[in-house]
Amino acid sequence: MKDFYAADAARFEGAAVTTFFAVSSLSAREKKTGGGQYLALTLSDKSGSIDAKMWDDIASAAETCSEGCYVKVQGKVSKYQGKWQITLSKMRLAAESEVETADFVPTTKFDIGEMWTELRGHVDEFKNAELRRLVFAFLDDETIGAAYRAAPAAKVLHHAWVGGLLEHVVALVRVCRATAPFYPEVDRDLLVTGAVLHDIGKVRELYWGTTFGYTLEGQMIGHISIAQGMLREKVAGLPGFPERLRVLVEHMILSHHGRYEFGSPKLPMTPEAMLLSALDDLEAKFAAMRREFSAAEASGKKADETTEWVRSMDRPLLNSMAYLGEK
Repeated sequence: MKDFYAADAARFEGAAVTTFFAVSSLSAREKKTGGGQYLALTLSDKSGSIDAKMWDDIASAAETCSEGCYVKVQGKVSKYQGKWQITLSKMRLAAESEVETADFVPTTKFDIGEMWTELRGHVDEFKNAELRRLVFAFLDDETIGAAYRAAPAAKVLHHAWVGGLLEHVVALVRVCRATAPFYPEVDRDLLVTGAVLHDIGKVRELYWGTTFGYTLEGQMIGHISIAQGMLREKVAGLPGFPERLRVLVEHMILSHHGRYEFGSPKLPMTPEAMLLSALDDLEAKFAAMRREFSAAEASGKKADETTEWVRSMDRPLLNSMAYLGEK
């Protein structure tokens, strides 16, 4: 059982710790001052990740440890250029008996079964029987459904944990259903269909386990194009599915990133595509914001201090509720 997690670093500044981590990245680098190499690592657990450096006696560690493995480490916690890190004095492979997988795999805090039931319930309420038939063709697919319940929504940016894709989609569906009545131009069933299917390609774009990353298909093709192909495969197996609905759903998938520079092959051209793109971006940003607020709190930042620079948003953030003393 771990008694030190990456998120605990602020409470252990200057202290020596002995604990277990999963290795997310590991590379040998040349020392700037000469005299050999050192190891640069990213160590992860369910609370997040922390940088680590090992300056001496690295040969054995470099030979026996690799990305994705579990290690036992000993080192000192410190802050360097505003980021927490551990300077390692020892590292070895962890024995299977020393590791509890639940300590290392970031997982949604919500009940996956309950979210899955809620999502299916929303689809079951569709007035459009063809869209209901299409979405259930995905959700009832044994392989796709299992992956949908487990997949993260991203490697790093938002909902980067087991069950993250489902968590993101359920939250997005709620927002879509609540927002649609304010826009009479929007077909709610079509909008929710786009919310459920827009990121379906991530079940094949990403892999997950002790670490998260991109599959070869994900790197070479990407989740938008993968989803387009998955949609066409499902439609081909649904006799009589309306071509016009296929075009509209496919357009939402292709345009949901909103801008060409964000990876969208098309810009949103329908009311449903435009609203989906805006709400998807908003939901993802708020998930990332919560993560940054938690990281700032864990690092010991005060309520009147901003977070670190958030690269995905090109700005630091301020938790206004904490600043006003409401949290």
